[in-house]
Amino acid sequence: MVLSFFPSSFSSSLLSFFLLHIALLLHLCFGGDPTVSTDLHVSFKTVSPLGVPQRVITVNGDFPGPIINVTTNNNVILNVFNELDEDLLLTWPGVQMRRNSWEDGVLGTNCPIPPKWNWTYKFQVKDQIGSFFYFPSLNFQRASGGFGPFVINNRDTVPIPFAQPDEDIFLMIGDWYTLNHTALRTTLDNGKDLGIPDGVLINGKGPYQYNATLVPSGIEYNQIDVDPGKTYRIRVHNVGISTSLNFRIQNHNLKLVETEGRYTLQTNYTNFDIHAGQSYTFLVSTDQNASSDYYIVASARFVNGSLWQKVTGVAVLHYRNSKGPATGPLPPPPDDTYYKGLSMDQARTIRQNTSASGARPNPQGSFRYGNINITDTYVLKVMPPVTINGSLRATINGISFQKPSVPFRLADQHKLRGTYKLDFPIKPMNRKPLIDRSIINATYKGFIEIVLQNNDTTIQNFHMDGYSFFIAGMGYDDWSENSRGTYNKWDAISRSTTQVYPGGWTAILISLDNVGYWNLRAANLDRWYIGQETYLKILNPEENGDTEMAAPDNVLFCGPLQYMQKNQTHSSAPSAFAVAYSKLFTLFLALITMFFISS
Repeated sequence: MVLSFFPSSFSSSLLSFFLLHIALLLHLCFGGDPTVSTDLHVSFKTVSPLGVPQRVITVNGDFPGPIINVTTNNNVILNVFNELDEDLLLTWPGVQMRRNSWEDGVLGTNCPIPPKWNWTYKFQVKDQIGSFFYFPSLNFQRASGGFGPFVINNRDTVPIPFAQPDEDIFLMIGDWYTLNHTALRTTLDNGKDLGIPDGVLINGKGPYQYNATLVPSGIEYNQIDVDPGKTYRIRVHNVGISTSLNFRIQNHNLKLVETEGRYTLQTNYTNFDIHAGQSYTFLVSTDQNASSDYYIVASARFVNGSLWQKVTGVAVLHYRNSKGPATGPLPPPPDDTYYKGLSMDQARTIRQNTSASGARPNPQGSFRYGNINITDTYVLKVMPPVTINGSLRATINGISFQKPSVPFRLADQHKLRGTYKLDFPIKPMNRKPLIDRSIINATYKGFIEIVLQNNDTTIQNFHMDGYSFFIAGMGYDDWSENSRGTYNKWDAISRSTTQVYPGGWTAILISLDNVGYWNLRAANLDRWYIGQETYLKILNPEENGDTEMAAPDNVLFCGPLQYMQKNQTHSSAPSAFAVAYSKLFTLFLALITMFFISS
């Protein structure tokens, strides 16, 4: 009956031919790992998150942008349309693209997408789960938006280490200025500090009017609607410029379960410090009475409270059977007036859940990092910004990074000389600071120790693309070899972004098994913009095509290779299903035509 639409004269051999090719086509189109495809239109829009009209960067018209929701091993196709009036790149910090730094979305790996062009990122999320976010990496654009959540879910065959939550909630928190990114970067270009932010946004909206003196009326705030007696998974991302924020929900516990791709020991907190660039996942039970709504708060840390009291983000947790609005004072922030190590102590409690599965159906703790011999040690020191050649610059080991004009791997392939140097100092140098394009020549399959020493006066946060690293230790004062005696060598959390407290150090351990050029940078957007970054060159000396992917067919060319770039026009990347359907339909028509010709 299924084949009754074929004429009776349709030969069995032709039918077999038809079915065989249909089966082969289905295997080619849908075999292997699934593909997730979407278009991302990046454009400007005028909104007033703090009551002042300003131009923000939206993705598909939304601020913040839409959720990119994928599963371990998915192939990801993201067709990005640059509808801004300046160059654009999107990056996905913490999302590890095995063997494929070509799609990383920073200047050392990708040429920019020019205005009114589109470019398609294609990569596979490998052996990874967790909560991340994407954002524009060029020209201080993140200060105007363009960010959104990026979630990598467990495969169905790999359990999560807690009962399935009733719902996911996404919160993008961050400091915010009413000046847009072009004005802010001009401030930095002129050697000035950005000053105190104008507020903190939660999901692109200003604070609830908890205090009529501090918060003017008419500001739109974020309300999270929940049902009583349920458990919600809340994914929180600090997408701000540089301000560390303390996150808390009035009268509710925050059970930490995951951070940047690793499940954690499940620990309850009443408040939690989230530093610029970091992502955390909490379970929150709606177990309180509904006599009123509850405050959701993100307030600035390590600042003068009286000067910064307006820099507080406030949203509302609204039980659907609530009897009234949230009222009264906000729940208090932590008080570390008499003990500066309070936040560091909290950070040390973030441990890896070694008995939980991650992306694979085996415990995360099976990688015995504490027993691996360290092959190299890099001590990277940051200092307060200094003036170099008349401009304010941030440095690592006395070098302020000069932005590349062409991606490094592309320069290698086309044998361009002088695009970078492999002389980055492995320890602080007693010399005059300089601007240079110096990168680290790291050893493939090495196991390295990087000590981040913060001699600046504010918290500095660091991120490394392409990898997660074990946060082995933290401390105050200067790091020494004796500091290794304090390392956690068993269940240190593995992640891609870490804070380094002022006057302190953080030691991380990394297994260099992912080839490419990978950006190591300040997650503080202002410090990154003025030079606090470098790259690690990690190449297999016996490369034969198995450890590094080739340049994509649609690779962009810029700088000295600009002459190789062909003109591009807007085009939407069709979904895998649409492509397969089109091929199937074309084949079907061809076979029908063959049938009528043969008959």
